[in-house]
Amino acid sequence: MSRSRRPRTGPDERTALPLWAALVVAAAGGLALDASFPSLGIWALAPVAVALSLASLIGRRAGGALLAGLAFGAAFWFPHIDWTARFLADQPLAWLPWVALAGLQTIFTGLGAVPMALAYRWFPTGRWARLVGLPALVAALWTARELATGSWPYGGFAWGRIGMSQSESPLAQVTSWIGVSGLTFLIVMFSAAVIEIVRTRAWRPSSLAPAAAVALVLLVVPQWQTASAGTLTVGAVQGDGPTAYFDHREPYSVLQAQLDASAPLRGEQVDVVVWPEGGVEYDPLQDQTTALELSAAARAFDAPILMNAASVRDDLIYNTSMLWTADGADVAGGLQTHSKWHPVPFGEYVPDRAFYEGLVPDLIGLIGREYTPGTDAPTIDVGEAIIGLAICFDVIYDDIIREGAHRGAQLYVFQTNNADFRGTDENLQQLAFARMRAIETGRSVVNLSTVGTSQIVAPDGTTMSSLAVDQSGILIGDVELREGLTPGVVVGPWVQALLFWGGLLGLALVGVLHALRGRGGSSRRTPRRPAARRARRADDAARVRAMFR
Repeated sequence: MSRSRRPRTGPDERTALPLWAALVVAAAGGLALDASFPSLGIWALAPVAVALSLASLIGRRAGGALLAGLAFGAAFWFPHIDWTARFLADQPLAWLPWVALAGLQTIFTGLGAVPMALAYRWFPTGRWARLVGLPALVAALWTARELATGSWPYGGFAWGRIGMSQSESPLAQVTSWIGVSGLTFLIVMFSAAVIEIVRTRAWRPSSLAPAAAVALVLLVVPQWQTASAGTLTVGAVQGDGPTAYFDHREPYSVLQAQLDASAPLRGEQVDVVVWPEGGVEYDPLQDQTTALELSAAARAFDAPILMNAASVRDDLIYNTSMLWTADGADVAGGLQTHSKWHPVPFGEYVPDRAFYEGLVPDLIGLIGREYTPGTDAPTIDVGEAIIGLAICFDVIYDDIIREGAHRGAQLYVFQTNNADFRGTDENLQQLAFARMRAIETGRSVVNLSTVGTSQIVAPDGTTMSSLAVDQSGILIGDVELREGLTPGVVVGPWVQALLFWGGLLGLALVGVLHALRGRGGSSRRTPRRPAARRARRADDAARVRAMFR
């Protein structure tokens, strides 16, 4: 009587956690990763979170890896962006954007876990292959997952990058050399290398060297120093006006809140006044009252106002920052402007509106805005300096930050409106991203919100001054200007391309080698006997069950 054969198992499968334990470990990793971001901001938990996630994938087949990845993703994304449930305030189905976005990111996280599990299964044995090659491949695949989900669909959502969790840590300096994605790669590689040391019991000093070398790079490499180019005196105004999407407001109440909060600037010697995103509710190019008020304020401050409003051009609506001068109303066509490159899908516009209205018409009907992506340069020349811009969520996109630096930005101003997310971690997370951009580019950053928290950040990430949440006020400071490009800005795109395509090609290579090794160890022909066919069917059934081990 023929006995069905069990699928052969490799060393990874024999050391795998039981599925139930893997799911628990993965979920713990997701919670730890969320805690590494603000508001808790325990940055040291990021490599721990990565290690827990990877440990849950070792020895898993595709189905089990998918489940472990989903557990990790859900435990991270649902608490990490729970603030998205606040966007629609108390409207019916206000929770749906949160569930939809967190759920989609969870699915992407789960799918992206499968290639990493396959890397563990397919990678050749050998001490140095496992201590160096495998951690590098797994780290590249993790980074590739971040890059993919940060780009697609509808421009992606890069809010959960490992590198962005390190704004308060000594590891952040590395971004000035290899960018945020490069930092993600090194953190994951370190965690994966430590796992291999433990799994292979490689305690000799030579075996510890790869992990130690990565740790040394992360902890010792200093920030790249850009060149000082003087200072710019900035007056940044947090008006705390009624700027949330569903706030009740009287005509011109937002503008008036900004004017009232800006009053102490009269008589101060500033080079530029900065207002946040949405600090003006009417387009000054279309509304004469707004234009006259802005021009009068610019004369009173004896400085131009870098403000933001929804503007209309050629029947299209843009989220636009403008440098308004005392005579701005008379030379509107010559105003310097920058329009947001990446409007937020389902917040500032609805992609494929007809399709989604068919699914949830009442919810989509609440979102009346339809901003068009801008194409103009993300810089403003104020005479004394060139200012790089990124409006609100644009701070998470590498392309606009690098474009500003390449166009000569000597400092950055990030204008944002966080009123829809009052009382949540959203502003603190975004502020951490702004701080990472300061370190990555070697530039000062003025991160200005309508409702707080607003800060002036030095090129090394140090907070120079700040305004708390839900209060009006001004920040006045001599902001340091810097010149020169960091390696992180110059080689950052190449690092990302290398990690993305290198990870995919590396996985394909080890897959081919694994298949060749398996073919070499199997017989050329399988006997065509009934017993053999039954055995093969039993093997197939066992493999299906094993997929979810």
